[in-house]
Amino acid sequence: MSTRHILLGLLAGGPSHGYDLKRRHDDHFPQARPLAYGQVYTTLQRLVRDGLAEVAGTDADGGPERTLYRLTEAGSRAVTDWSGQVTPPAPFVTNEIFAKVVVAILTGGDPAAHLLAQRAAHLARMRELTALKTDPDAPTAAVLAADYAVHHLDADLRWMTTTQARLTTLTAQTAEVHRA
Repeated sequence: MSTRHILLGLLAGGPSHGYDLKRRHDDHFPQARPLAYGQVYTTLQRLVRDGLAEVAGTDADGGPERTLYRLTEAGSRAVTDWSGQVTPPAPFVTNEIFAKVVVAILTGGDPAAHLLAQRAAHLARMRELTALKTDPDAPTAAVLAADYAVHHLDADLRWMTTTQARLTTLTAQTAEVHRA
């Protein structure tokens, strides 16, 4: 995910302070890791440097001075181009669950127990997300993020089921390779 492009997209709604951009990011992307203020301001400085955003003014409102940023035409084109590009599927697929199962097989651990515990954690998270999705007061962005997360968790669960069914074969193949 490109913080640069997301901030450009948030600036498309009108001039904003870094604080407001951080808050709107966290509101619109509730399942994503929250942005750090330092990351927001560093990215904004780069956007200004690259001509994609500009300083629209400063104000203090009785507190510290705050800089207002706005999108430039080049920034508007950049975010439109970026959002219209198809994201290629990842060429390499690996994650921590997969890695732990492989390592458990390689080290003589208990991959079946790990898969069982992981399945329980995934199901618990899916229940939390489903409760959020069915809350009539949940913001639309939160529901969309929950849908996305549930589908990914479901894919993980299907992989775990397939892997569980193959563990005997995988373990035997690994033992055979180590004997050779």
